[in-house]
Amino acid sequence: MLFVLLIGFVVMLLCVLFAMQNLKKKRLIDDTPTSKVKGVFIGLVELKGKVKTTRPLTSYLTERPCVYYRWSIEEHWTKRTTETYTDSHGKTRTRTKTESGWKTVASGGDEIPFELCDDTGCILIKPEKARVEAITVMNRVCGRNDPLYYGKGPDRAIMYSDHRRRFVERIIPPDADLYVFGQAREREDIVAPEVAYDKEAPMFLISIREEKKLSRRYSLYYWLLVAVGIIAAIATAYFSIDRTFSLPQEPIQPYIVTIGSFLVMLFIGWFWVTYNSLKSLQRRVQQGWSQIEVQLKRRHDLIPLLVNVVKGLVKHEQDTQEKLAELRGELENMSGKEVLKVLIERYPNLKSQEAFVKLQKELSDTEDRIALARGYYNEIASFYNARLERFPDLIVAKLGRLKHQRLWKE
Repeated sequence: MLFVLLIGFVVMLLCVLFAMQNLKKKRLIDDTPTSKVKGVFIGLVELKGKVKTTRPLTSYLTERPCVYYRWSIEEHWTKRTTETYTDSHGKTRTRTKTESGWKTVASGGDEIPFELCDDTGCILIKPEKARVEAITVMNRVCGRNDPLYYGKGPDRAIMYSDHRRRFVERIIPPDADLYVFGQAREREDIVAPEVAYDKEAPMFLISIREEKKLSRRYSLYYWLLVAVGIIAAIATAYFSIDRTFSLPQEPIQPYIVTIGSFLVMLFIGWFWVTYNSLKSLQRRVQQGWSQIEVQLKRRHDLIPLLVNVVKGLVKHEQDTQEKLAELRGELENMSGKEVLKVLIERYPNLKSQEAFVKLQKELSDTEDRIALARGYYNEIASFYNARLERFPDLIVAKLGRLKHQRLWKE
């Protein structure tokens, strides 16, 4: 009976742990607002857009252009063995035992960094070590008469082969709509962000699925694991009851103990995940506020510098025009070739107009980034405030003394 209880409680504990992992992922997706590419800063981000690349890969099985592909080839086998056994009457008999299955005989894949683009711009995505959910472009079973069988597969069969192979390939093609959740960081080659693997990030996901479908999937896994845990608790109680003596009725206490224990473990796990997710959301709100301050400081430092540069260029042009006016009198007695030579050597390349255009672009980009940073902050703060008011999260928020965050107002 002790062994049954031990196994039962281990199964219930595992159900709770895996359920909490799925709950954590669901809350991460639900609590993170989708950012525009131009508004991506350092930190955890959620993005949606289209795949762009100038040099796509070519997938192995279907030979389609892509930025990511994985393929596998499985071969079916059937093994029949004859064994001798003694029946209940002591007679020796023989029987045929059949086993079968699929064995992977070849696999591979490749990936390259690509750009994810929306209506505000593009950002570099490095898919290495990400969990990738790609499009299935081939899932085909064929025999030896099919050209694909040996054309892409191994030239030798495995032991007990049925000579049937299954070819599966998944890809991310150019222009595919993608959902990306991961850690943004600064690129090494240029001043721009990128999304790449970070061992400190809670999740790095690249998926062809929509955000709502991903959230529903993690929610489904959570409730399935809860259901399995309750069934394990009931089964543990049932098999732990001592039935050596006839009882007038089955005792209910073991069921109360096992189901109650599971519910207590589930509540502790839920409280822990909820509190940590609220604290993580609070940190992201604070990070969003700091990003606004960074952009405001950028504007404060950048604009005076650019204005001074333009003023200097304007003054330089004015001085140049005055010098050119003085030279006109000296050039009257020169030949045509001499005049051309002097103009080439002395006439500078005037760039004040280009500087003004650059100033205008920098001002526009700076204001856009400030607006995006404010929008991101208000959105993440609204998510956080809504969580604090939603039951049962509000109980955890009150116990943890978590307070609402004010929104940014113009």
